[in-house]
Amino acid sequence: MEFLSTYWMGTSLWFWFAFIAIVIALTAFDLGVLHKDDKEMGIGESLKLSVFYIGIAMIFGGWIWVQKGPAAGMEYYTGYFIEKALSIDNVFVISMIFSFFAVERKYQYRALLWGILAVIVLRGIMIAGGAAMIESAYWVMYLFAAFLIFTGLKMLVTGESEPDVGNNAAVRWISTHMRVTKEHHAEHFFVKVPANPEAPVGARGSRLVWAATPLFLALVVINLADLVFAVDSVPAIFTITRDTFIVYTSNIMAILGLRALYFALAAMVHRFHYLQYALALVLVFIGGKIFVSDFLLSGAKIPPVFSLGVTVALIAGGVIWSLVMTRGEKAKRI
Repeated sequence: MEFLSTYWMGTSLWFWFAFIAIVIALTAFDLGVLHKDDKEMGIGESLKLSVFYIGIAMIFGGWIWVQKGPAAGMEYYTGYFIEKALSIDNVFVISMIFSFFAVERKYQYRALLWGILAVIVLRGIMIAGGAAMIESAYWVMYLFAAFLIFTGLKMLVTGESEPDVGNNAAVRWISTHMRVTKEHHAEHFFVKVPANPEAPVGARGSRLVWAATPLFLALVVINLADLVFAVDSVPAIFTITRDTFIVYTSNIMAILGLRALYFALAAMVHRFHYLQYALALVLVFIGGKIFVSDFLLSGAKIPPVFSLGVTVALIAGGVIWSLVMTRGEKAKRI
């Protein structure tokens, strides 16, 4: 099977197929075995499943280390930790979306699964586009770096604003152009409802038509929110490595475990208030690396181990400081 040795985006196809097989296996095991029936996930189960996903991500990084070298392994771990940290802010937004649409806890996990499957495709498109842009014009890296620095400084000065879910353009468009039920229908995204609810049974207006449910609206808004977060995370990892395989796999490995970690973090996300400042510093650091490397170090690359060390130190510092400053606050139930 010589075609498996063919290179695509700088990496042989068998690497890509191996990663896709892992994603499919994890998703099938998660949905088909662990969560075959819709049920409410407790914090304990959430943490255990999160440890499992993190372990898989670490092992996968070790495989990259062995197959592609220590530098590639360091780049993968750096990208993974950055995406994992940024996902904490994503958890806060997802929690708000579920609350706004009054989605029951036992149906949130399935909605997150379908959301993450969509993210796998959307992130792939964004990363492929970013790689093509950088390949054709390296100066795009400077735009990415400048954007990250600007975003980080903005977060330090003004913080992050809460999204207005009710005035979301996608929600307004769907509500205007599609039938949307006022009530939930368990785990269903679409259901059949009478075209005219007031028409007598058997009358012409009593025929059934498809309508979206509030759960579908929540799914759409969650995916749009992820695209907003991807505007930060994708350029951030491209400033660490231009290896498309590492950019994509570190992104997706971090996201795969997000739905498991969500139920533990969402209950205490209010305790990570100061983490946003650590994330802001991380964005400034990784954006600044490009300018320092190209203009002050004459193109010499900053060692991956240094980048990983600074990233982990900033994130760990932000988490510890947040927990210390908010100790005693009660967890919130989502």
